[in-house]
Amino acid sequence: MNQLAIDLGAVLAAAAPLIFATMGALLSERSGVINLSLDGTIMLGAMGGFTVALVTNNVPLGFGAAALIGAAIALILCILSLTLGQSQTAVGFVLALLGIELSSFLGAPVVRVPGPSVPFLPIPLLADLPIVGVIFFRHNLLIYLSFLLVPFIWWMLFHTRVGLTVRALGERPAAAFARGVPVTRMRYLMCILGGALVGIAGAAYSLDLRQGWSYRHTFGMGWIALAIVIFGGWRPWRVAFGCYLFAALEIVALRSQRTMAGVPTQVFQVAPFVLMILVLALVNLVSSPQALRRIASLPPTLRGPVGMLVARLAVAAPAALGQRFERP
Repeated sequence: MNQLAIDLGAVLAAAAPLIFATMGALLSERSGVINLSLDGTIMLGAMGGFTVALVTNNVPLGFGAAALIGAAIALILCILSLTLGQSQTAVGFVLALLGIELSSFLGAPVVRVPGPSVPFLPIPLLADLPIVGVIFFRHNLLIYLSFLLVPFIWWMLFHTRVGLTVRALGERPAAAFARGVPVTRMRYLMCILGGALVGIAGAAYSLDLRQGWSYRHTFGMGWIALAIVIFGGWRPWRVAFGCYLFAALEIVALRSQRTMAGVPTQVFQVAPFVLMILVLALVNLVSSPQALRRIASLPPTLRGPVGMLVARLAVAAPAALGQRFERP
C-alpha cells in the first residue's frame, strides 16, 4: 500500500507540467484561437526559465521569464492570425518549429549544467498522514499550484461572467460582439494568459520534473498537451484526468523498464505516446456522426448502455475554433 501511495504521488508530480500546459491551451481554444505553438513554447520556456534561474540563482525569476516567453509567443500568434488574418494553424506550427530551434541554439551554453530547482515543501502535519499525506502533501509549491489550477479554471469558465464571455467567444463570437464584447481584444487576452501558463509548464520541466537543460529537453510534450485537450473535450476536469492518465502511463512504463530488462528501452519510452494516440483515436471515432447512426441501429438492450458510454467519451470542439472573426 505504501508503494502504491508513492506511485500515485509520483503520478501527481509528473502530471503538473502538463496541467499548466493544457489549462493554458484550454483558455486559448475556449476563446476560439487554435494554438499549435505549444511544443516550441514549452521548450523555449524550459530553456529560458532554467537559464534565468541559473544566472540569477532565483527560481521564481526563472518561472517569471518562462511565463513572459510563453506570453510573447502567444502575442506573436495573435498579431499574425487575429490582426493580420493569417491561418492560425500555419502560424502556430511555424512558431512551434521556431521555438524548438531557438531553444537548441540559445540553450547550447547551459546544456547539462547543474542549476537550481524548485525546493521540496512538505505541508506540516498533513504530510505525516498515512497514505493521503504521501500522495498529496509531500510535494513542492509548483505541484500544489497545479492542484489548485484545475478547479480555478473550471470555476472561472463555468461560474463567472468572464468565463461565460470566453465560452461565447469560442462558440458564437458574433453574438458576443452584439452584446458589446470586444471579441478580438478578449481573444488576445485569453491567448496571452494561456501562453504564459504554457511557458510556466516549460519551466516546470527544467526546474522540477526533468531538472536541467539538454537538447530537445521536452520534445513532443506540447503535442501531447494538445491531444489531451481534445481528449478532454475542452472541459477542465476531463482534461486534468487526461494529464494524470498520461503521467500514470509514463510511471508504469518506467516501472516496467526496470522489471523487464530484456525489452529495448525505446519501447517503454514510446509506449505512453502510442497509448495516448490510440485513446484519442477512440474518442474521435465515437464522436463521429457515423457512430451515432450505428448506435441507433443497435438492439434496444444494447442501445442504452452503449449510448451512455459514447456520450461520456464523445467530444465537440468549440464551434468557432480557428475561425477569424470579422467585425460587422
